[in-house]
Amino acid sequence: MNAQAIPRLAISLLAGTLFGLGLSISGMIDPARVLGFLNIASGHWDPSLVFVLAGAAMVAIPGVFLQRHLSRPCLDDRFHLSTNTKIDRPLLLGATIFGVGWGVAGFCPGPAVAALSTGRALVFPFVAAMTLGMLLHDRFGTRTGN
Repeated sequence: MNAQAIPRLAISLLAGTLFGLGLSISGMIDPARVLGFLNIASGHWDPSLVFVLAGAAMVAIPGVFLQRHLSRPCLDDRFHLSTNTKIDRPLLLGATIFGVGWGVAGFCPGPAVAALSTGRALVFPFVAAMTLGMLLHDRFGTRTGN
C-alpha cells in the first residue's frame, strides 16, 4: 500500500462510519420505521424521516455547489461523475426495482449494510440478494461507454 492510499483509506473509513452511525441514529436501519414513512395511506404514517431527508439535503446541496467550484477532489486526480444525462429504459427500470425493493423490504443499500451490525436475520438475505444483483449487473448488464 502506498503512502497516498493510507489517508484515502482512513478518510473513507471515517466517512463510512459516520454515514452508518447517522443511519443508525436516525432510524433508517429499522425497516418498520421506513415502511411507516413510505406508507402514507396506512393511517399510521410516520413523518419523522422527513427530518432525515432534510438533513441529507442540507449536507448534499452545499457539497454539490462546492464540487462545481473545485477543479478536483482533495484526495483524487478527478471527480468520478456520470456523464449520462438521458432518462432511458435502464434508468427507469433500475429506479423501479430500487423503489419496489425499498417499499417491500424497508431497506435500501446503505441502511441495509449498516443494519448488518444489528445481526437481525432478515437483513442478511436482503444484503446477499443486493450483492448478487450488483455482481450480475456488473457481469451482464453494463454497457460500454457508461
